[in-house]
Amino acid sequence: MVIRDPVHGDIRLTAAEAAVLDTPEVQRLRGIKQTGTANLVYPGCVHTRFDHSLGACAMARRIMDRLRAAGFPLDPEAERVVALAALIHDVTHIPFGHTLEDERRLFPRHDEGGRLALLLDGRLGRVLAELGCRDEVAALLRCKGDGAGCPRPWMAQVVSSTIDADLLDYLRRDAWFAGLVHDYDQRVFDYFDLEGDNLVLNLARNDMDRPDARSEVLQLLRTRYFLTERVYFHHTKVCSGAMIAKAVELALEYGVTEDDLLWLNDFTLLEFLKDVPRGRPDRRVRRLAEGVAERRLLKRGYVLSAGHVDRARRIELIDRYHRDRAARQRAEEELARALGLGLEDVIIYCPGLSMMKEAAVRVRTARGVAPLNDPAGAPPLELQVLEQQYENLWRLYVFVPEGYQDRCAGEAGALFGLPSEFRR
Repeated sequence: MVIRDPVHGDIRLTAAEAAVLDTPEVQRLRGIKQTGTANLVYPGCVHTRFDHSLGACAMARRIMDRLRAAGFPLDPEAERVVALAALIHDVTHIPFGHTLEDERRLFPRHDEGGRLALLLDGRLGRVLAELGCRDEVAALLRCKGDGAGCPRPWMAQVVSSTIDADLLDYLRRDAWFAGLVHDYDQRVFDYFDLEGDNLVLNLARNDMDRPDARSEVLQLLRTRYFLTERVYFHHTKVCSGAMIAKAVELALEYGVTEDDLLWLNDFTLLEFLKDVPRGRPDRRVRRLAEGVAERRLLKRGYVLSAGHVDRARRIELIDRYHRDRAARQRAEEELARALGLGLEDVIIYCPGLSMMKEAAVRVRTARGVAPLNDPAGAPPLELQVLEQQYENLWRLYVFVPEGYQDRCAGEAGALFGLPSEFRR
């Protein structure tokens, strides 16, 4: 099967990959946008996790092509398992998953818990079993990002680690659909290598460091930063995602579970929320879902940034309002009472620390193999600056309806003990 992709051109799938692609579990990903609500800011961001899955599979094959060309004898069956794992690596995603899991912390992450086992009980699992690799693909997807627990770590690292098939697709795809002119050079693929049974990027030749190779990797990390700054952390995307998360959180009171969401897509989730509980919908949940669907969004009433809050204080705020869901709910209730608003009208968004995990990619230099950002290896000054800039993207927001921003700034300032930085 050949599929024309706007980002990578023709993507050729084997018969096994085509069979997996045509299962209901993978086809569901056509309805889940890759960048959540970013299309409310960048209208072109309507690409899906289905598109991305195809791209990740293609990137995994390209990395393995490079390893084979470099002289590593890859087992054809191992290549098949890696490609299939890349193709279904996002199959456990629920709609707006990163917002619900990582930001609001309502459910375990998509790559943890029992969602994969549940999905493999269906058509997808039967197809993989017929192909004779169900257990192998499942085991690979359960491996940690560093390959720990895998007999052959490189296989998991190709799919999901630091600089991997996942990243190499979504950076290029997200930039393309957002209409942003940012990309990495094809030469990055030439640096993939194996050190023992681990994937590394080779930034040396003839026992000498290669500045050009290091520059290409840094360019890739700059692209990662740029997209995070412009797209993933844009305040409108953050707000709309937070409204969906708050609607789901309120819906949990009526017995809605993680499993209910696993069979939905972006559109059907919003429709589902409008009728929770079924037949007698909660006005609060419905208002939030309709607000996102019709782009009637809450506004920034209070903002703190890493530029004005030191790291120790940020960690305190994160411990209280990110990790402690009950404490966050109490604070939202307190602000809602003070402002005379409903609980659905006040949302505290406090993410965890912003960390660029890709900077820890394992590289081979003239000094040996170590993470690129290893302090003992004198990481490039530009990388240190980039990591600090990335961490400084952290923002705490309080979102409220239009007309309540000024009062919110005062009440939230008293609650958090810090004045708002946002001025309208």
